[in-house]
Amino acid sequence: MSADAKKESSAPASALKPSETPAYRNPMPVWVIILLFVLIFWGFVYFDTQGGWQPIVYRPYHSAQEVDLYQPPPPEGPDVRAGRALFEQQCGICHDNTGSGHPGQAPPLDGSEWVLGSPNRLIHIPQLGLIGPIKVKGQDYNFANGMPPIAAPWSDQELANVLAYIRQAWSNKSAKTEPITVEAVHAVREKIKGQPSATPTTLLKIQ
Repeated sequence: MSADAKKESSAPASALKPSETPAYRNPMPVWVIILLFVLIFWGFVYFDTQGGWQPIVYRPYHSAQEVDLYQPPPPEGPDVRAGRALFEQQCGICHDNTGSGHPGQAPPLDGSEWVLGSPNRLIHIPQLGLIGPIKVKGQDYNFANGMPPIAAPWSDQELANVLAYIRQAWSNKSAKTEPITVEAVHAVREKIKGQPSATPTTLLKIQ
C-alpha cells in the first residue's frame, strides 16, 4: 500500500465526510417543560369541568351503606334500602339498629313472631301503636308507656318500606314470609283509620 493510501485511511471521519453536520446535545429549555405541564393541567381541569360528570356520582362516600342509600329504587314494590334508612332514623332508637331491642324499652324485632307473622297484623302495630303486656320469643314484656303510633305521619310507601325491611333484616331473612305491598298497607290503614291503640289481644284476632 502506498504512503498516500495509508495517510487517507488514517484520516478522521470528519475529514472524510465534510458534508455531515456534527450533532450537539442541547438541553430542552425550561420554559418548554413548564408550558407542557401547564397544558396537561389545563386539559385535566377542562375535562373535569366540561366532561358532563355529575358531582353526586363522585362525592366522597364514607361507607358502603351510604353508597347503598343512593342506589335507584326497585321498579316496583317496597324499597328496602329506604326502609332501612327510615327505620334507623326513627325506630332504631328503641328497637336498636340490630333489631335486638332494649330491655325495659322495646322488645326485639329480630326473630319476633309478630314481625314474621301476618302482614295485616304487623301493619296495625306501627300505625296504631301498641299498649299492654306482650310476649315476644317466649319472653313477657310490659311497658308502661307502650309504643306510640310512629307510622301515623308516614306515607303508605314509607310504611311498606320499613315493614319490608324488618321482615328480611338480620336473621329474619332466613324466614319465608308473605311479601308486604304498598297496596296492602293502604287498604289496612283505610280500614283502621281512627281506631285506638292496638293491644296483643286485639292483634291476635287479626289473620
